[in-house]
Amino acid sequence: MAIATPADLADIDLTDLETFVQRTPHDWFKRLRDEDPCHWQDEQGGRGFWSITRYEDILALQKQPLVFSAGVGGTSLDDLTPEQVEARMSLLDMDPPRHTRLRALVNRGFTPKAVKVYEDRIRGLIRTILAETMPDREFDFVDRISIELPMQILSEIMGTPLADRRTLVNLGDRLLGNTEPEFVGDLVKDQSDLSQYAHLPFSSPAALEMFDYALGLADLKRAEPGEDVVTILINSEIDGDRLSEHEFKLFFLLLITAGNETTRHTMSHGIQALLENRDQLERLCADPSLAGSAAEEIIRWATAVHHFRRTATEDVEVHGKTVREGDKVVLWFTSANRDERHFDAPQRFDVGRSPNKHMAFGLGGPHYCLGSHLARLEITVWLEELAPYLPDLHLNGDVDRMRSNFFNGIKRIPVRYDGDRV
Repeated sequence: MAIATPADLADIDLTDLETFVQRTPHDWFKRLRDEDPCHWQDEQGGRGFWSITRYEDILALQKQPLVFSAGVGGTSLDDLTPEQVEARMSLLDMDPPRHTRLRALVNRGFTPKAVKVYEDRIRGLIRTILAETMPDREFDFVDRISIELPMQILSEIMGTPLADRRTLVNLGDRLLGNTEPEFVGDLVKDQSDLSQYAHLPFSSPAALEMFDYALGLADLKRAEPGEDVVTILINSEIDGDRLSEHEFKLFFLLLITAGNETTRHTMSHGIQALLENRDQLERLCADPSLAGSAAEEIIRWATAVHHFRRTATEDVEVHGKTVREGDKVVLWFTSANRDERHFDAPQRFDVGRSPNKHMAFGLGGPHYCLGSHLARLEITVWLEELAPYLPDLHLNGDVDRMRSNFFNGIKRIPVRYDGDRV
C-alpha cells in the first residue's frame, strides 16, 4: 500500500526501536499531532499502519470498537492470519459482546471496593521493602522496589506462590520485552524475527512456559481452592460453559503480565520524574495530601503502554484520509497524554495537576484497564510511604530503557540514598 507522506515528516519512523531505547520521541508525536494527526507509517516487513496521535481522535475511535476492532487483527502490529489471531486471543484482542462476557468473570475482583481491602497490606509491604532496601545506600530502584511491590500484591490476588514471583517477572519481561535482547538474548532482534511465534501472545516463546505454569497452578487450585482469581477462573462459567483450557491460559497470562509490568514501569518512570524534577519532589514532600494527584500525574507521565492497534472493519475518513477496511490503525496513548489540546503544559511534570483525565488506562472504550483502581492505590500508597526518603534520594547513573515501541519499560534506575532514616 503506497500512501504519500508529507515530506517534512519523512524522517519520523515509529517502528525504529533504537529511537525508543534513547527516549520516547515526544518531539515526533508533537509534529504528528500538529501537522498530520492521521499519519501513514510505512513498516519494514509489514503492511504499514495509520498513526492516530491526538487525544480526542483516540477517544472517539475507542468508542467505536466494532468499526476499529481489536478482534479482527489483534492489538499488536503483527500481520496475523485469522487463525493466529484466534490462537492468541486474550481479553485485549476481543470485541464486544465476547469481551464483555469474559471480562465479567473477574470484574468484581478489581472494583474500587475490592482493591481497597489491600491498602493496609500494600502499606505494610512498602514499609518492609523500604526498610530492607534503604540501608544499602546504593541500589537499583527497579530491581529492589518497582518489581517487588506490584508482584507481591499480584501474587496474593492471583493466588500464585510468593516464592515464584521472580519466575513470573522473568517470563513477563520475555513476553513484553520480546524485542529487548537483554531479556531474550539473540533470539529476537526485530519484529520480522517473530513470525514463527505469531500464534503465541506477544509473538513470544515465553508464552509456552507461562501456559505450563498456569496449568500447574490450576491443578493445585482444584485440589486446594482459595479466595483468589485463579480459583474463580477455573470454576467460572459463561453461558453454562467453563473456560476452556486455552482460554484459561490466555486469561492467566494477561492478568500476570498486565498486573505486574505496567505498574512496575509506571513506578520506575515516577521515581525518575521526581528525581529529575526536584521542585515537584519538594512540593510532594511538603504536602503529603498531593499523593493522589501525584500518582495520577505519574501514570500520565509514564504511559506504560505506548500504543494498541486496531483494524478498520469498514472504510472510514479520519482527518480527510480514507482509512480502508482491513487497514491497521494504531492509537498512540503516549501522544494523547501529551496533547496540548487537552492538557495545560503537558510537557511539564506537575504533581498537583488537576484535572488530569489522561488516557494511560485506555479511556473511552470497553478495554479500559481492569487493574486501574489497584494501580492507583498501589502508586498512591507507595508515594505516601516513600515521601520521607525522597529528599535524600538521588539518581546515581544512567537510566536504562527497554528496546520497545510497544512498552515504555525501564530496566534499571541506579539511585543513591544519603539520608539518616534507615
